[in-house]
Amino acid sequence: MSRTVYVNGDYVAEQDAKISIFDRGFLFADGVYEVSSVLGGKLVDNAAHLARLDRSLNELNMAAPADHAGITGIQKELIRRNGLTEGVVYLQVTRGAADRDFNFPEVAEPSLVMFTQEKNILEAPTAARGITVITLPDIRWQRRDIKTVGLLPASLAKQTAKERGADDAWMIEDGHITEGTSNNAFIVTDNGDIITRQLSNSILHGITRKAVLKVVAEAGLTLVERAFTPDEAYAAREAFSTSASSFVMPVVKIDDHILGNGVPGPVAQKVRALYVEEALKSAV
Repeated sequence: MSRTVYVNGDYVAEQDAKISIFDRGFLFADGVYEVSSVLGGKLVDNAAHLARLDRSLNELNMAAPADHAGITGIQKELIRRNGLTEGVVYLQVTRGAADRDFNFPEVAEPSLVMFTQEKNILEAPTAARGITVITLPDIRWQRRDIKTVGLLPASLAKQTAKERGADDAWMIEDGHITEGTSNNAFIVTDNGDIITRQLSNSILHGITRKAVLKVVAEAGLTLVERAFTPDEAYAAREAFSTSASSFVMPVVKIDDHILGNGVPGPVAQKVRALYVEEALKSAV
């Protein structure tokens, strides 16, 4: 049974979905996206995702295809039509279709597509065993705070990690970790401090990151927002990453350095449990 997807006003079977070859997302990666997780058939942190979508659109001077209520209605209808209980809803907005020209078209209707993906988030095997990461140079553009569809550098990094027998990659710029390929990076020091890079144009302003900072503060844990080096990561007692599609993911090995006992540590496990509890409670 095929999924139902949404393409510019229509709900269609995935095999029947069509987009113009002149769509600027296809030709120029001139588009942005969001991924909202789904638990129990309900959306997690969705209002924050849509607020970030607005920011991305504004930074690129791109028109919104619909208001928040309209987008949320489509998301929920896709969840209903596909019987999605746990997984994600992906949405993508592009500047629209126009004859190929580097300059923005004077007239173009923004394009909106959405689809669902089933995914085991709560009981993911990787969350129980932890993941391994390698470090790679960060070759992305300088506006990583905009969630664009220009993901080839991240894809290359993930593929390199896979070929080297790792699960993911953390990227390095100017001697410091920026973030993971599709997630924000955290380490835990020997004294229990949780460290993650401060917000700037150098990293994505993660929605799950923001929610995790909130539950960490409420739990009375110490969090420091600053850049950290690969050597600090190697020496860390624990590490983890955050993203909408994996929540809080323990990291047990970075390059050739095993962290702690090589299994998810107590801080990462606690933060994950706290976030999941809040996500289940606030999903709508």
